Parts: sequence; structure tokens; C-alpha cells
Amino acid sequence: MGAFDYCKPTPEELLRRVEAEESQAGRGRLKIFLGYAPRVGKSVRMLDEGFRRLKRGQDVVIGSIQPRGLTDLQNRLGKIEVVGDGTLDLDAILKRKPEVCLVDELALDNPAGRKHSKRWEDVLELLEQGISVLTALNLQHVAEQQDAVERITGKRAANSVPEDFIRRADEIVVVDAPPEVLMPDAPQFSQIDELSQLRELALLLAAEVVERQLQRYMDLNGIQQSWGTQERILVCITPRSNARRMIEIGSKNAASFHGQLFALYVSQPGLTREAQEALEANLDLARRLGAEIHILESGDPIDAIMEFARSHRITQIFAGHSQRRRWALWGSNPLDRMIQAAEGIDVRIFPHSHTI
Repeated sequence: MGAFDYCKPTPEELLRRVEAEESQAGRGRLKIFLGYAPRVGKSVRMLDEGFRRLKRGQDVVIGSIQPRGLTDLQNRLGKIEVVGDGTLDLDAILKRKPEVCLVDELALDNPAGRKHSKRWEDVLELLEQGISVLTALNLQHVAEQQDAVERITGKRAANSVPEDFIRRADEIVVVDAPPEVLMPDAPQFSQIDELSQLRELALLLAAEVVERQLQRYMDLNGIQQSWGTQERILVCITPRSNARRMIEIGSKNAASFHGQLFALYVSQPGLTREAQEALEANLDLARRLGAEIHILESGDPIDAIMEFARSHRITQIFAGHSQRRRWALWGSNPLDRMIQAAEGIDVRIFPHSHTI
């Protein structure tokens, strides 16, 4: 039995658990087929999934479909009921109340006069009414990804879907056609490298969605382990001057693994002016390198660090240790306590040559 199995949940963990349970009650499930570029076959994959569910006995309808590129599946299109006029008629679908609804071209705007101006807002209502949705979307239409896509391709899509909506997905599938295969069918891309960069962005976004799914599962089941799909690196900031090395290495490692960097300082009373200035310099460096900064008040720094690490699913802790310090025979070495408590978390110790 792991050390964390006996941990009492924090108020924040209990709140997340309640919110996760409430969000699942009576809600439809959302599955997104994400294309990193046009013509990768996301709509085909969505329709194929809908047909498989129909064969398994589920009540499946098409809310909207873009027939371009679906010539090989025309026979299947005729076997799935189409509800409405093809532009996602929300009222008609809610009245029909199927188990599953297929919604193509998620980023499109609705015609004037509809209840919602955006198609993805219609999907939210379908989910709230207990209807599961299979939908398809290209990376270029994810709002927060549009700057990066534009830097790669020189083009920007007119319509978009907020990334927060994508993160709500219960399942996400990156339709992963190899760039060298897609290239002849995508003349808008001048180099395979462009497609490779877009593919990497799509895979990273999918990994973040999977991370959220994992957290939701853990919250629903009361699991407090530090499992995760991405590296989460915690650097324990101190006033020591060579804490800079910890921060820089932590930043490089987070970038290499497409992970997240946290910097944590547990307040110490009675710092000298020189120590305070060194601390502020270290925090500023961490901030400039993209770390999420946290400052805590606690009478027991090790307990505070470990509680933070568990609640934020940290995978690596970077901590400093002054070799000049000697622990009393009857005392407890704080780093030993941290290592013993950090079951499932890697702890990396950086010797500090001097203190301030």
C-alpha cells in the first residue's frame, strides 16, 4: 500500500471531486476527432465511428455533415438518420433526443436567428441534455492555437472554438495521417516540416485533454496519486544564489518534455536584505522562464512542499541542500523526510555551495 493511500483529501481535492461528480451526472459524452491539417480524414473517422455505434444498437443521428471527401462512405450516409436541415438544427435534435449525434465542422457559425451564434455552443447544450456528441475539428480552428498555426502557415482561420471547450472532451482522437502521405493532397502547405509542426501541436493539445480526463477519473474515484501524462517539475526556490541553476535546468527539462514548470517558495522569517534581493531575483528568473509561481506560508516547509506536490500531480521535485549544514543526531534531515514522503515523485538534489 502506497504512502498516499492514507492521505486525507484537502478541501481543494474534495471540491474537485464534487465538481467532477456533478459534471458527470446526466451529461452526454463528447468525443472529438482532431485534424492537424485539412484533409487528414477526420470527418471520415467521425462518420465511421457513428456507423459502428449504429451497428452496436445505439440510436445515432447526423446533426451536420460535410459530404466533401466522403464518396467512399455514401452508402453509410444513407443508413444514418439526418435530423434537421444539415446546419445543426438544435431544436429538432433535442425533440428527437437520440443517444448520439454527429456534428461535423464544429467551428462554423450558425445562421442568423438561431438560439446560439456558434455551433460549439449548440454542442454544449446537447451534452447538458444527455446527448453524446461525436464531432470533428481542425487544429487551425482552435482559438488559442491560431497564433502558432499562423506562424507556421502564414494563414489564419476565420472561425474558432475556444480551447476550454476542447478540454471538456471525454475522448480526443488525433487523426494522424503521416505528413509525407498528406502532402500531395494539401497543396496549401509548401513543406513537410510545416505539417510536422502542426502535427506536434495537435498531439500536445491531445495530451493536455488526456491529462484532464485522468484528473477527472482520479477525482471521481478519490485517487490522490501523482500520476500524469506530462512532466510537472517543481523547483523549490530559496534565497541561495546558485538556486539559479535549479531553475534553468528545470526550465530546460520542462521544455524538452513539453511539460509544466512550477516554482514554489515557502516563506522564511527574518531574511536579510541581501537574502531578500537574491530571492526576488530567483523568483523573477523563474517567472521569465515561464514557471507558475507559488508562495506559501507554513511552519513546516516539507509538509507544505509535499502537499503542494500531491495536489498539483508533480512528477519531479528539484530541491537544494547546503553541504555545510549538519543535522543533530536526534534531529530529522528535511531532505530525508521529503524523499521518504515523495513516493511516486522523483526528487533531484542540487548541492548549494554557500548560503546567504
